[in-house]
Amino acid sequence: MKKLYHGGNNTPPFKPKSCKTSSSQANMESKSKIIAIFLLISTLLCTQAFSTSNDGLIRVSLKKVKFDETNRIIPDMGLDEGYSFLEAIKKYKQNANDHVDPQEPDIVSLKNYMDAQYFGEISIGTPPQKFTVIFDTGSANLWVPSSKCLLSLPCFFHSRYRSGRSQTYKANGQPAAIQYGTGSISGYFSEDNLQVGDLVISDQMFIEATREPGVTFLAGRFDGILGLGFSEISVGKAVPVWENMVNQHLVKEQVFSFWFNRKSEEGDGEGGEIVFGGVDPKHFTGEHTYVPVTQKGYWQFDMGDVLIGGKSEGFCKSGCSAIADSGTSLIAGPTEVINEINRAIGGAGIINEECKRAVKFVGGHVFDLLASVVADSKQICSGIGICPRSSGASNIGIKSVVDRSEDVSPGFGDNPGCAACKVIINFIHKELMENETRNSYLTLGSDLCSVIQGPLGQATVDCARIPSMPNISFIIGGKEFELSPDEYILKVGEGTTTRCISGFIPMDIPPPRGPLWILGDVFMRRYHTVFDYRNLQVGFAQAA
Repeated sequence: MKKLYHGGNNTPPFKPKSCKTSSSQANMESKSKIIAIFLLISTLLCTQAFSTSNDGLIRVSLKKVKFDETNRIIPDMGLDEGYSFLEAIKKYKQNANDHVDPQEPDIVSLKNYMDAQYFGEISIGTPPQKFTVIFDTGSANLWVPSSKCLLSLPCFFHSRYRSGRSQTYKANGQPAAIQYGTGSISGYFSEDNLQVGDLVISDQMFIEATREPGVTFLAGRFDGILGLGFSEISVGKAVPVWENMVNQHLVKEQVFSFWFNRKSEEGDGEGGEIVFGGVDPKHFTGEHTYVPVTQKGYWQFDMGDVLIGGKSEGFCKSGCSAIADSGTSLIAGPTEVINEINRAIGGAGIINEECKRAVKFVGGHVFDLLASVVADSKQICSGIGICPRSSGASNIGIKSVVDRSEDVSPGFGDNPGCAACKVIINFIHKELMENETRNSYLTLGSDLCSVIQGPLGQATVDCARIPSMPNISFIIGGKEFELSPDEYILKVGEGTTTRCISGFIPMDIPPPRGPLWILGDVFMRRYHTVFDYRNLQVGFAQAA
């Protein structure tokens, strides 16, 4: 799938190289080759975007974009390469309290797309207008940027829906807003035909977003979000896309499934596939373990214990609740439990890391400043009253008749205390200038940062320690689902600048919705996930 940009065309005008010939036959052959190449490329693009098979399954290819590629615009804005990642998590975490009232479905938590985005292509309208969207089981609405989005910068970097160009558009106009941690998207509802794979859903309600939050959607490689949750959490009581597929009898079975390609490392590689109407046996091995949906809204189910290195810590003795959420990159859980996991894997809180960075980058300047301050030993010793002060011609310790100070010693030369003071100050100045001394104190400062007490929050780890970290497991349906360190640690950056970030983040969702675990892409990459609408159950099996 090719990313569509507003005002542009997927395929740039073909400009053949000029060649000198007088033969019309050569020109005809050249044109024929151009047409053949064009048809071949078009066929490949169409095949990749909307794949079908004789098994009756509707497939949508997913592309994966790693964090670094999504943030090519961030350095140009003067922001740190990890800014968007950490900000997205911060917003996600801040919004936890929005889940308090189950009767308030208009509040949807912001998902973290900034480490690994999985998006696919859809079309809206007649003729079709193409968009890339996140297929999100943690929300229930479809929204895309509107052509009337004129005041939000992110809209100008993405494809925008133009109702005037669609023959099947139906006006609705009902206002809509989805609240996020530090911002919101807002706009109004419209209705039009929606194409997902080879399926055409008639009169699908969706939100034309006229305002969007800043950096998160600005840097994102997706245009909008297609929610696959239940109608119970749908903003404006709009019927979700998946339920319309079922209601309009467009799918063979009332099941859809996710497969994320763990072997895909390149931004243009095959990121995975979402299958509507069933499951693809090539995407998993063994049998699925199914657990019933305990509360409609999210795809929520009961989860058993959480194991660290194969050992139970008693986190879920009386059971826990969890949701499978394709729109979240990380695994979120209660703060107390997540902090324990992060400590077990050697994670340091972001506050600890920022403290170390401050010591490293500011410490040298502090030493330079201190060294310059103690450069004049005579002035310092005079200022603290140990050595005599200079005044007028009396610059060798002779007391002036106009000097009324009582702290100036009479006579010639320095008294023993003054001499000792100067020796000490000169020694301090020399030590401050020594690199070895600086390194010792900077190391001490960094060590002190490591013992700062407080909640870990989002944690970083030493990349070199990944092989020695414990496996983390979740008991679901009586079976153990294990994650290795390579699977739950996310790497940001390349080479010596690589930062390793824990895939576990604390988030406290209070009753009656919570406490709640969110098993996002970190979990779903390892385990093929089936969402069974007819039987109201979720299934997990080893991804192939």
